[in-house]
Amino acid sequence: MKKIVFISLLLLLIVGYTFYSCKSTVHKAREKVVGETLVAQVDSMAACKNKLLAAVESGKADEKQLQQLFLQLRLSYKKVEWAAEYFDPATSRFFNGPPVQEIEMSSGQVFEPAGLQVMEGYLFPKYNISQKTQLINQIKLLQQGCDKYKSHFANIAIFDWQVFDATKLEVFRILSLGISGFDNPLTLKSSQESAASLESLNTVLTLYEDSVGTEKLPEEFAGAVSYLKLHTAFNSFDRAEFITQYGNVITTNITSLEKKLNVREMTYNRLLNMDAKTMFDKDAFHPAAYDPTAFDPGQTPDIVAKRIVLGKALFADPILSGPQMRSCQSCHQPEKAFTDGLVKNTVIGNDNKLIRRNTPTLINAALQAAQFDDLRASTLEDQSLAVVQNKEEMHGSMKVAAQRLWENKNYRELFTAAFPQKNRTSIDTLEVMNAIGAYVRSLVALNSRFDEYMRGNTHAMTAQEIHGFNLFMGKAKCGTCHYMPLFNGSFPPRFVLIESEVIGVPKTIDETAIDTDMGRYNVLKTPAFKHAFKISTVRNAALTAPYMHNGVFTTLDQVMDFYNKGGGAGIGYKVENQTLDAGKLNLTKQESADVIAFIKSLNSK
Repeated sequence: MKKIVFISLLLLLIVGYTFYSCKSTVHKAREKVVGETLVAQVDSMAACKNKLLAAVESGKADEKQLQQLFLQLRLSYKKVEWAAEYFDPATSRFFNGPPVQEIEMSSGQVFEPAGLQVMEGYLFPKYNISQKTQLINQIKLLQQGCDKYKSHFANIAIFDWQVFDATKLEVFRILSLGISGFDNPLTLKSSQESAASLESLNTVLTLYEDSVGTEKLPEEFAGAVSYLKLHTAFNSFDRAEFITQYGNVITTNITSLEKKLNVREMTYNRLLNMDAKTMFDKDAFHPAAYDPTAFDPGQTPDIVAKRIVLGKALFADPILSGPQMRSCQSCHQPEKAFTDGLVKNTVIGNDNKLIRRNTPTLINAALQAAQFDDLRASTLEDQSLAVVQNKEEMHGSMKVAAQRLWENKNYRELFTAAFPQKNRTSIDTLEVMNAIGAYVRSLVALNSRFDEYMRGNTHAMTAQEIHGFNLFMGKAKCGTCHYMPLFNGSFPPRFVLIESEVIGVPKTIDETAIDTDMGRYNVLKTPAFKHAFKISTVRNAALTAPYMHNGVFTTLDQVMDFYNKGGGAGIGYKVENQTLDAGKLNLTKQESADVIAFIKSLNSK
């Protein structure tokens, strides 16, 4: 009997080893094929680049030929974009980055614009031969990117779980940026480029398709690509239909297949959950992603709940302010979507003087990597400290406030429960800040009618609102700054950076002069940051008037009119560093009304 058991165990071990070896071999084979495919695609991209360079240098090709060669180069990049952006984002930043200066917030280092988007400006809508030298220089710079990509894909190990993570992020990139014209504002070849990206993803994921075939990814990709190729007109493209009928289905099935194959080896702590089937899932975003205590082993769900209760009490208590006459809630009023409805609130203790800026909403404030209009605070904890100790806002001291709280029996008990420790003799200022941060993180509400629609409830939005969404993501160009689905400046699909823009906000409603507030320039003395402000969220905008950092506009109609004119530069201000396109949008009154109708569908419940 023992002999039989031994032989059985031996057979199991042999079978198990054989299965593991086969499985390992299959994994390595797939990963190798992915790497080889990427190297071949980079070689193809380099060849397209060389053809364009030769045509420009020869001077014999006409404008149409040069433009066509450029478009072919763009398509070749789109085929490798999923891997380029995932494995080498630093190189991609200069291969297909925005045609404006980029500034590292931490160091202040300025990077001049480079890459495909800069080249697009030289070739479209007309080829400016006077910029031939600059165009040639830009094309040659792309070779460095090709070399880095090829070296990367030829020499690093690409794991199955990374392939699934990267390909799903690429679909999210297409839905939020690709079909909005974000990186091709002059050619507007969004449908064609998105189709090229999806075809490339299909080639890769076909290697992993489950033998059961329940995901049917090849069919889903084919349907999406067909839709894109049949609907190439940018302004009339139905983004709502494409996202709900194709995009969401594909990312859901990618997630399903990944789980079936059980290839996940690592999980990142990032704002967009790796397990999200779509960007519109109820739990797609992780509110605690930027919580500095997120990895504290003692932070159980029960502890978090207690910190939220404590934070809510602190938020409404004037005990934090110096003269104990103003609380956080005095300006961020729950019944007003956590704003105050004022152009600007008053300086504490002086009702005749206004503070510097308009009060922003705190709903979904946790879903951004930096706080304040000038992005000077990296966490909600830093924000609470800055507000409490701001002489105009609360004129307090966090250290003094912590001592006051310790002297209050009720707060002592609340802090002891929320931040358990032995032999407590005081309340730490970081605990006060974190409790307030925990409460603000509880204010995440991605539950609008728009979210319901994207989750499958086709009756959640009206035809006008759906048309408004398509305009928002298309002709009106709103979606190229207010990125879907958060509709703020958190850059998709990783959402680890939040951007600012220079739009030339007027000082008064009569638009006679630009507002004098220098925005981010006050924090980091970089010329490109003059008049730059955080891209605020459009969610709940119908509830949070007045608008802009200075509260200059009282209605959404006024806001739409400002953008329709091309911002400050479009009005006639001298805003040399304006990042908003100064061209008119040419929206009709009805189209503007439709966009506003869509914005109202973003109100949280």
